[in-house]
Amino acid sequence: MYIDADTIIKMASLLAALTALVGAVVAVYKVLENNKRQNEVIKAMQKEQTLICYSLKAVLQGVIELGADGPCKDAQNRLDKHLNESAHNPEL
Repeated sequence: MYIDADTIIKMASLLAALTALVGAVVAVYKVLENNKRQNEVIKAMQKEQTLICYSLKAVLQGVIELGADGPCKDAQNRLDKHLNESAHNPEL
């Protein structure tokens, strides 16, 4: 078998195409892994925010029980409304 310039060019183009294909597959895999890590971080942040909201609710309730009035009751009502709406939102 004789190897001429045309055969070398075809082999090089095949190698380049395979390299590009493998590169694309690796890039997609990296994007999916990065997305997975970001989803885990977001879930952890949501748990932390939930804890902060319930702690704030408890503090507001305690301050109101001690006799505070005005913006504390408004803040508690808004927080209750927000928590109720977010509890019934399946997208989050």
